[in-house]
Formats: sequence, structure tokens, C-alpha cells
Amino acid sequence: MIMLADIISRNEDSIRVEWIRDMVKSVRRSDLISKTELDEQCRTLLSAVAAGVRTSGPHEVSGGGWDNARELLQDISASRARQGFSPTDVSLFILSLKKPLFTALRKDLSGEQEELFDAVLSTTEMLERLALISSEAFMATREELILRQQQELLELSTPVVKLWDGILALPIIGTLDSARTQVVMENLLQTVVATNSKYAIIDITGVPTVDTLVAQHLLKTITAARLMGAECIISGVRPQIAQTIVHLGINLEEVVTKAKLSDALALALDRSGRVVVRKSSAPANPISNFFSRKEG
Repeated sequence: MIMLADIISRNEDSIRVEWIRDMVKSVRRSDLISKTELDEQCRTLLSAVAAGVRTSGPHEVSGGGWDNARELLQDISASRARQGFSPTDVSLFILSLKKPLFTALRKDLSGEQEELFDAVLSTTEMLERLALISSEAFMATREELILRQQQELLELSTPVVKLWDGILALPIIGTLDSARTQVVMENLLQTVVATNSKYAIIDITGVPTVDTLVAQHLLKTITAARLMGAECIISGVRPQIAQTIVHLGINLEEVVTKAKLSDALALALDRSGRVVVRKSSAPANPISNFFSRKEG
């Protein structure tokens, strides 16, 4: 509809001023976006909307003439998702353009009621479709951010600790699922290769329950570590977990298990040919002996 495009182009400055003024009252977040940035976004998007209407019409926002407007809107929505805007703020960014556009239409078509009615309907449909595009881009970016944060949390929650030269510990807290098992396996195998470790202690003290699925995930991790030349020891097997494993018939006969992490470390030290002994000449309380000598 060339008429609508001409009206937007002729009144672009007044439309943008009223658009920004309304957003300042309702949706603009001065703590997240500056007025200069908002003004630039409104200016470029409004020009792209006018070009889209002129080329493909207001009803075909998926047409080639709308490529620039869609790309701009998707970029704006994605950036707002990263800045911390809410879905409502992003939708209202487009929907708040209704009032300024209706004002311009009423001014230019005041004596042509039928054309005004058609233009209002077309404009409403156009803005609603643009709002949907904005919401979809916003949600896609939010999902991407959430997935990335979940991945980072998984990596932080499965640290591989070097207890001794050639001995690693992997404390697991929480439930093991397929995604987390993959992260656990990758972290463990990478550290095994990087440190050339021969023993890896998988501590499940923080795992609330062990069922068949969790046991399968543990066995996969142990098998992968063995292929890299590292022997695995499972520690933190509580009485309840031991009973559950027996009741479910889970086969852990080829896996060395210990009740405590200290027992697993002692076994790993023994198998690696190391012995830890207490120094008999060490004072019982070196701090008190230090002050005794100073006073003397």
C-alpha cells in the first residue's frame, strides 16, 4: 500500500518523537538502554518499515521487501534479550507504534473515512505480525542464553581435582542425566590426558539416589576413562545406595568402590606405590610450642 508508505515517510519525524515519548512513559528502561540508542533503533526501524510497506505491502511482512526490517527487528530483540528486557517490554516496543501511526493516518486521511478504516486495519495487522517476529527472536535468544548458562553451570558443578600426582578426584553433586554425564566424561578424560593420571576417584557422596540409569552413566564414564588408561574408583557409597544397587541388580563387580573418599585416596596411593606416614618427631601443637619458645 503505497499510500501508507507515503504517510509514514512524510510524518516519520513526528511519528518517531511520539513513539519514543510513549515508550519513555511505559516501556523504556533507562537503566538498560540510553535515549540515543533507542532513538537510533526507532529511526532505522521506522525507515525500514516504510520501505517494506512500499515494496511488499503491509500484509506480506515475510516478503523480500521486508528483509531489512525483519533483520533489524530480530537484532534489536536479540540485543534486548541479552540486556535483560522482559518479553512484555520487547512486544510493546512494536505495539506502542500503533498510536503514533494512527495519529498520522487520521491527520492525512481525515476526510476519507473508507481509506482511513482500511489503513488502520492494515497497520494493525502489520504491527501484530512484526510483534510476533520480535517475540520469536527474543525467545530464541533467551533460550540460547539459558542453554549456555546451563552448560556453564554443568561445567562448574563437575570439577576435576588433582589430589596427588597421577590421582584425580571427580566429586559429583546432584543427579546424573545424559547431558551431565557427557560433560562429566569430557572433563574427566581431558584432565586424565592433560595430567597423565592413572587413577580417578569418582565421589558420589552428593548424589541423592542411584538408580539403573545413574549406574549406567557411571559405568560409561568408567569405561571411557579405562580406555584412556586410567583406573576408576567410586567413593561415597552409603548404606542406602549399596542396598539400592543390590536390590536393582546393578552389576558393579568390576568396579572398585569405597565408602569414603579418604579410603579411595588411600587405595589409589597404595596402588601407585606410595605410602603416607605420620612424622613421629612432629610436635603435637607446633603453635603453642612456638609461643613457649618465644616467652622463654
